[in-house]
Amino acid sequence: MVYGYIRVSTDHQTTENQRFEIKKFCEKQDLTIDCWIEETISATKDLNKRKLGRLIKRIQKDDMIIASELSRLGRNLLQIMSILHHCMDVGAKIWTIKDNYRLGSDITSKVLAFAFGLSAEIERNLISQRTKEALARLRAEGKRVGRPQGSRNESKLHGREQYISQKLADGRTKYEIARRLRVHRDTLRKFIGQRGLSASFLSPQTKTPGDHVS
Repeated sequence: MVYGYIRVSTDHQTTENQRFEIKKFCEKQDLTIDCWIEETISATKDLNKRKLGRLIKRIQKDDMIIASELSRLGRNLLQIMSILHHCMDVGAKIWTIKDNYRLGSDITSKVLAFAFGLSAEIERNLISQRTKEALARLRAEGKRVGRPQGSRNESKLHGREQYISQKLADGRTKYEIARRLRVHRDTLRKFIGQRGLSASFLSPQTKTPGDHVS
């Protein structure tokens, strides 16, 4: 299969110029486009949200993607190299017209793919290192890093203020209430303190004697 790939960033741009370039190129190369892929989307969008992403997932050995220029595939080097690397793995080719790339199974493509893959790995390592350094600096400054302790369980208690106050009014212990709500008693104790909960929190109609834990 030979795919003609056309992408523009906005509705105000036309796809006709790219289509004309690809058709003219195919005539000279004695190629026929079997399927046209057109989309209006920024190259900065996640590849999985683009038609090109769906095409890359189903592309097979000896298939070819023809585009007017390499920048139509992706906005940055790493994204383009990721696409190239996948196509090379399955034995597909990418040809571009303006910048005259013939990327496939030849040695030049393999060298480029290696360089791109190495660049991606270096970038990931740099990002990881910068993240670790930032976290270390925050810890050194005495700042809390990550999710506050118990915050996930505290979210389970939101909206249960009336229930908690009612059980406190009934004489239930914090341990019993925490067990019923499936949180740690320290989490419940902190939540009660933050919300200022007590039997007085209840509205008159909710102060029902003899209420039992359900």
